[in-house]
Amino acid sequence: MSAHVVIIGAGYAGVMAVKRLHQMIAAGYDATVSFDRALPRAAHRVFGEVTTIEAALGRLTLDDGSVLDYDYLVYAVGSRQLPSTIAGADEHGFGVAEFEDTVRLSSRLATLDEKAVVCVVGGGLTGIETAAELAEQRSSRITLVTGGIVAPDLSEHARSAILRTLTDLGVDIVTESRLTRIDGSSCELAGGVRVEADCTILATEFGVPELARRSGLPVDDLGRLKVDDRLECSSHPNIFGAGDGVAVGDLSLRMSCQAAIPLGVHAAETILHRLEGSAPRRSLFHSWT
Repeated sequence: MSAHVVIIGAGYAGVMAVKRLHQMIAAGYDATVSFDRALPRAAHRVFGEVTTIEAALGRLTLDDGSVLDYDYLVYAVGSRQLPSTIAGADEHGFGVAEFEDTVRLSSRLATLDEKAVVCVVGGGLTGIETAAELAEQRSSRITLVTGGIVAPDLSEHARSAILRTLTDLGVDIVTESRLTRIDGSSCELAGGVRVEADCTILATEFGVPELARRSGLPVDDLGRLKVDDRLECSSHPNIFGAGDGVAVGDLSLRMSCQAAIPLGVHAAETILHRLEGSAPRRSLFHSWT
């Protein structure tokens, strides 16, 4: 049996779903590899933004007005960095969420001398990894600033290990301090305290697109598409979800490639089971809880 499967999103979950549907195995390509090499040749690539999902009709509308019909849909829209409310962020801040952000940041870092100070804003996993990588690669002084504690979603044991590693790498850590303003040479914290910064990197809050909510599909409080333990949408069983943009049953999955990759594979496996007429398996994450 053949079917037209549409996958929304080309991040970890979306790419892994299409590769599995075409019986491919990830090969660890470089981050800058083109879609022509990363995806199977049989995959048809459409570039654009989906504005609406008409689930009852099995079709999508794109921002250019074109329409795509589908038999099965994989919702893998991922997450994105939310717009910053910090004054001066647009002019003086550097993001790390998108490829274009990293190119711009890399160009800026290349202009800094060894005495420069780099400030990383955000105590989550992205901020931690960014600060640690920079501290290992550069002689510049690295400061990590967070409005709460470092690694708030991890255990105390894990948090202690992270803080110890960052300290050993020479990272200055400023906690419980909300950033209010950025300029070309410093960051201002709530209360007026200033932190020297020749380059400020924003690794702040991430959120998900409003597509599922806007399309009338079931979502959680964060706007993530609700799916069951087989990654199927309860209201429309021909829609499957994977990656940061979905909420899987009652599981609490961290937004990360570690979750997105197996979810993308499992969504594809569920579709393959449906095509074969066999019963899909539960998500592997339930065996870990």
